[in-house]
Amino acid sequence: MAMPWTCSPLAGVDRRMLERDGEEVARATSIVRYAPNSSFSPHRHDLGEEFLVLAGTFSDETGDFTQGMYVRNPPGSRHTPSSAEGCVIFVKLRQMMEIDTAHVRIDTRDRALWQGGRDGETMLPLYKSGAEEVCMYRWSKGTHFPPENFIRGVEYYVVEGRFSDDSGCCARGFWLRLPAGSSQRIDVLEDTMVYRKIGHLGP
Repeated sequence: MAMPWTCSPLAGVDRRMLERDGEEVARATSIVRYAPNSSFSPHRHDLGEEFLVLAGTFSDETGDFTQGMYVRNPPGSRHTPSSAEGCVIFVKLRQMMEIDTAHVRIDTRDRALWQGGRDGETMLPLYKSGAEEVCMYRWSKGTHFPPENFIRGVEYYVVEGRFSDDSGCCARGFWLRLPAGSSQRIDVLEDTMVYRKIGHLGP
């Protein structure tokens, strides 16, 4: 389902709310779009922030993050986001624990960082702590993955390509979340790249 863009409190910054629990300060998963020369006011992330740059360049005091950059800002971090050229990011807010203290900056376009996985798959580990594991995956067209059980759930964002599972087809721009205890088989319909997080939806 295509979702509409909604305005944030600041001009030039729009959002597609994928999930939200709370008001403006909320546990949330969103797609956020910055218009050229837009910015957001300085703020603190009490329970952390995680994002993947889908297009353009996102900037703050720590640097400029171009398409493909994966960033984790731990609980208690502060910044003033902006974008000179405009950007789109997939972002998760207030979903970390106090033990998640690492600042992470990974360029997912750097092929030297990728490693072998299952047949038809390469993977790039992004973060792991306790039961939570975040990876990027590249899947080759025509690959079939047998059913996999996710005791503590699974979440995807499709960056490129297209795959199908028992619930239907997931193409570029799709967000998919399966609850704890789910089983999933995958058929890869095109060369595909996905963000995947597991282990964060259980009790």
